[in-house]
Amino acid sequence: MDPVDKLLEGYKRFRDQYFHQEPELFAKLAKKGQAPAVAVVACCDSRVDPAIILDCEPGDLFIIRNVANLVPPYDPDGRHHGTSAALEFAVCGLNVQHIIVVGHAQCGGIQALLQGSDGAQPRDFVASWMSIADGARNDTLNNRALQTPEDRARFCEQAAIRSSIQNLLTFPWINERVAQGYLRCHGWYFDIGSGELLRYDSACGGFGTLSV
Repeated sequence: MDPVDKLLEGYKRFRDQYFHQEPELFAKLAKKGQAPAVAVVACCDSRVDPAIILDCEPGDLFIIRNVANLVPPYDPDGRHHGTSAALEFAVCGLNVQHIIVVGHAQCGGIQALLQGSDGAQPRDFVASWMSIADGARNDTLNNRALQTPEDRARFCEQAAIRSSIQNLLTFPWINERVAQGYLRCHGWYFDIGSGELLRYDSACGGFGTLSV
């Protein structure tokens, strides 16, 4: 099937479910607007769609997607900041109660970060964007206990999640709400191969399986 035809078939199923079988849901969303309690910072990777992984309905999640699910540090310098603008709208406009950074295994952005420019085609934007996670890369390359490329990739993917959580707290309106108990920040890691979802535990500094 043509890829676009496949999308149109999916739209028909979506329309049948939500506009024919559950018309009240979108009628409510159209009338009252969105009021999600959770914002998710996720990767652009086509295999990792938070709404599918978490089996959510329209209106449940405010989703911010970028390469490698990174959160840049607070830096209102007048340039274009898509992720920061989306976070500002989610926190200050929608008053979300939770921000979840969802990273994943086999992340191409993290692989590019670890490989650097060795043998790679020059890119206009990716390398600059991935420099946000340079600290995670350095921690990974300096860790002698990581023996295989797979070990290094997994470590760096999770280190980048921790770095993004730290960067979230550099935004004054996020840090203030976290300090007041109005907002919580989380780090999750999805293993594409096993389907396992891990949660970052700040107390031990590692990731453990989510209880379901």
